[in-house]
Amino acid sequence: MNVIIGLLIIAIGSMGQSSSYVPIKKVKQWSWESFWLIQGIFAWLIFPYLGAQLAVPESSSLIELWHAGGALKSCFYGMLWGIGGLTFGLSMRYLGVALGQSIALGTCAGFGTLLPAVFGGTDLFSGEGLILLLGVCITLSGIAVIGYAGSLRAQRMSEEEKLAAVKEFALTKGLLVALLAGVMSACFNLGLDAGTPVLEKAKELGAIELFALNPVIILVTMGGFITNAVYCLFQNVKNNTGNDYFKVSGPILLNNILFCALAGILWYSQFFGLGMGKSFFSEHPVMLAFSWSILMSLNVIFSNVWGIILKEWKGAGNKTLVVLFAGMLILIFSLIFLNL
Repeated sequence: MNVIIGLLIIAIGSMGQSSSYVPIKKVKQWSWESFWLIQGIFAWLIFPYLGAQLAVPESSSLIELWHAGGALKSCFYGMLWGIGGLTFGLSMRYLGVALGQSIALGTCAGFGTLLPAVFGGTDLFSGEGLILLLGVCITLSGIAVIGYAGSLRAQRMSEEEKLAAVKEFALTKGLLVALLAGVMSACFNLGLDAGTPVLEKAKELGAIELFALNPVIILVTMGGFITNAVYCLFQNVKNNTGNDYFKVSGPILLNNILFCALAGILWYSQFFGLGMGKSFFSEHPVMLAFSWSILMSLNVIFSNVWGIILKEWKGAGNKTLVVLFAGMLILIFSLIFLNL
């Protein structure tokens, strides 16, 4: 029963993350880099800070928890993840929500799940390690099928149709960016793993277990914010878009800030949900290790649901849609495989 509850909580957070790119369309008169920076303040600083405060015991502080060890390493991994988060956004521009997230999250799922296990000395070819490896392989196969559906869609669409669905559609460039995004995004889970001493310290001081991972999450997101902020400000200077933040006022400024905040809290909900969901896997070590892959699988499923809603698959053909749904079913199977 605990496993089911944990899965449902992670699914709710994943649904939020997969919806976080929708508010982009509501932001007015701001360049991509300006929007990305402002939503990042909400997604990687404000909401993670508020979430972390839920795990700080009354007699303690975030600084005390971070002194337990691993904080700098978590932040460093966060900076590497920031590169992935940055290119992740670019993959949406070139491939669309459905295909871009599928490829990036698939790569992220594999590396993010297996690398912490390998670094922890897990043998992936026997016992629980083998089960974990099989689970990841099923996840990757499902994402590969969805990627194949994306290639079928691209073959059927004219250049005009591609641009109508995704204005800056560029398959080759998008694939390369999405793969880079996936590899670097896997560093987020490495950052969570590096912050284990902080997690244990929070529990030791009496933090509510549901929120105990939050002080580690903000370490990783702060590192990611540094990387993204540097890039966005550079782009502001390069593209002469630094006045974006000042050229709008009144209702438009309020509109932009509100939708940036909405995108931020929706994005953060995936990790808030991950931390809560993992607390229900404490008696299931394989599920605990597989939780990252679970989150990525759910993100792919929900992102493709949004892709359908946003008509990114319009005109793809029945065969392509059958392949797409087959890939989604494989991902759903990967979620329950470890419990069979």
